[in-house]
Amino acid sequence: MRSRTRTSAAAVAATAATAALALTAGLGLAVTGAHASGSKPSGPAWTAAWAASPQRASTGFKANWSEDGFSGHTLRQIVRVTEGGDRSRIRLSNAYGTSPLHIAGATIARTKKGAAVEEGSVRRLTFEGRRSVEIPAHGQLSSDEAGLKLKPFESVTVTLHLARTTGPATFHAQSFATSYRADGDHVGDAGAGAFDESTESWYFLSGVDVRGARDRDRAHTRDGIVLFGDSITDGFASSTDLNRRWSDALAERLAKAGTPRPVLNAGIGGNLVLNDSAWYGERGTARFGRDALDLPGVGTVVVLEGLNDIGFSESDTPTYKPAPKVSAAELIAGHRKLIRAGHAKGVKVVGATLLPLGGSDHYGERAAKVSDEFNEWVRNSGEYDGYVDFDRALADPADGERIAPEFDSGDHLHPNDAGYRAMARAVDLEAL
Repeated sequence: MRSRTRTSAAAVAATAATAALALTAGLGLAVTGAHASGSKPSGPAWTAAWAASPQRASTGFKANWSEDGFSGHTLRQIVRVTEGGDRSRIRLSNAYGTSPLHIAGATIARTKKGAAVEEGSVRRLTFEGRRSVEIPAHGQLSSDEAGLKLKPFESVTVTLHLARTTGPATFHAQSFATSYRADGDHVGDAGAGAFDESTESWYFLSGVDVRGARDRDRAHTRDGIVLFGDSITDGFASSTDLNRRWSDALAERLAKAGTPRPVLNAGIGGNLVLNDSAWYGERGTARFGRDALDLPGVGTVVVLEGLNDIGFSESDTPTYKPAPKVSAAELIAGHRKLIRAGHAKGVKVVGATLLPLGGSDHYGERAAKVSDEFNEWVRNSGEYDGYVDFDRALADPADGERIAPEFDSGDHLHPNDAGYRAMARAVDLEAL
């Protein structure tokens, strides 16, 4: 990764006022919903330790429970945090719900194995002092703090009792982690016996935050790193339940280097920079505020997105719609919106070149040409605060248009576990 001079605070302040209205309307910077910020902080600020980007209910990938929703169920979900803290809380989203979402009860606990949690670690969650709460349609909220101390890279189990019928569920389609469901109220169970159904998606859960451990004086420190993008950022083809996305590999590399920082994943499989999709989420320029800039403690965003914008038109896959033919100039204009939005919030924005796409269903002469033009802009324009060259880092030395065989998951588009580790190695840590 090459680092570029950071936009000065004075320059950001000068442009923020004129950009604020457009950014709020066009990039989803406003937070809506009851208790959006959770309980009022005292002492150290909250820091996002894990995140997932919400999507509308759909069945574009594997079978899931999103369209049917839940009724009288207990839902148990497992995530791995990349930051530790003395206290923790969760964030829930009903962003795509059309009616209030009733949470009858919720707990957080340390994961044991599968759907089982460690005995004695279960903490009841409250919301402004109440054990049950309603999240309005299109809203989101944070729980009160729970007295559960977490360590970096610890797996955490969040359990929700959904006693009433939810309707279609706001979810994250591709978790590459197993979630579990039980009939009835099992929110406080330590054992896994009741949880006899499973899926690979996350539902309603959009974040886990921590505070109070690593730095008692970090109330004004923003060192969180968000990786923003599509299925490659989401971790498509990575090993289920093993945390082998490139976000996991980057967090582990930072810790090993003695410079630990939280790394948050804001990827959505199939996502586009310029167009909304019924299957693959709101366009990147619309969700950037909610899914990246508004996460607690974020100071840097790494943007890797655009292969679907230029590659969907090369395939007749039904879910790849809309699929207009996008020029390099149009894709660059979309990325410039992301850069401006980040700078207006005082966030460092790092760009990434698109990975090779030769041999994939996204490949065509036109798509390859647009990808090359876009990558040259990332490398040479200086508009991003820095860049990481994934195109060169993962390319096959014998054929630069293809991912190297040792990094290819098999579809010639997505990396395998080794490829995601190679992506993390390609990053200049000092430039983040």
